[in-house]
This record gives sequence, C-alpha cells and structure tokens, in this order.
Amino acid sequence: MLFKEEHIRKILLGKKTMTRRVGRLHNLGRTRIQRSWYDWTDIEIEILKRYPQKLGEISLGDVRKEGYSSLEEYKAAWIKIHGRWNPDLEVWVYEFRLVKK
Repeated sequence: MLFKEEHIRKILLGKKTMTRRVGRLHNLGRTRIQRSWYDWTDIEIEILKRYPQKLGEISLGDVRKEGYSSLEEYKAAWIKIHGRWNPDLEVWVYEFRLVKK
C-alpha cells in the first residue's frame, strides 16, 4: 500500500491507523508499505477492515485515526494530495495496525 513519507512517519509513531483511498481495492491482511510504485519498505501493516464511505462522512474520531487533529487539517492534506475536496466522493476506508517485527 502506497503512503507519503509524512504518513509513514505517523504510522510508525502510532498516530495513523486509518486511511481513505479512491478506487483501487486492497485486500485484508498483511501488506508492505510503499514509498512509490518502485520503492517498497520493510514496514508491514495488517489491514483489519475495509468499507466504502462518502468522504464528507468522516468523523472527528476518524480524522484522528488518519493522523490529524482537526477536520480542516485533514481536508487541507486531502486537497494537497487529490486536488480538491468532494464530500460526495465515495472512498474506501481501511483500518489497519502496524505489524511489529
């Protein structure tokens, strides 16, 4: 599963245990984290849950699981990555845990 470097740091610190994705489905179970399509890390996460949700339905609790302290902060990060915020966009939500080695 592909993550930006800032999100990888949040995962390693235990601050990020959830992510939202547009499109492509990832399987439940263990997977390695990627920095890019060609750069795999040795960091593993276990995807525990996967479900669809409209982007605008994100709760403050989910924002915190995403590694952010406020909805405004999360929205700004989303816009930086995806270009715009569309609350009606259906995304896939993944809840995961860091696998300790």
